[in-house]
Amino acid sequence: MNLNEATGENLNYIFSKLQERLQVVNTAILDPDNYNIQQYDDIKEIYDYVEGNDNISVKEMDALVSELGRIKTQSS
Repeated sequence: MNLNEATGENLNYIFSKLQERLQVVNTAILDPDNYNIQQYDDIKEIYDYVEGNDNISVKEMDALVSELGRIKTQSS
């Protein structure tokens, strides 16, 4: 899978992995249908950060979810 391409399938995959890694209980927060594909690069940057770090603190998780919420708001 080439995640460098901004596709709906890639966005779904990224959000699936982010939900897992950020331990999101309310998965509606990271529903890919609520995000615009035009924000793909920002979302992918967060995904790359999460995948590149084995130990993400709770504070970092909260900050990343907040940032995704900000991106979601911009997409609306």
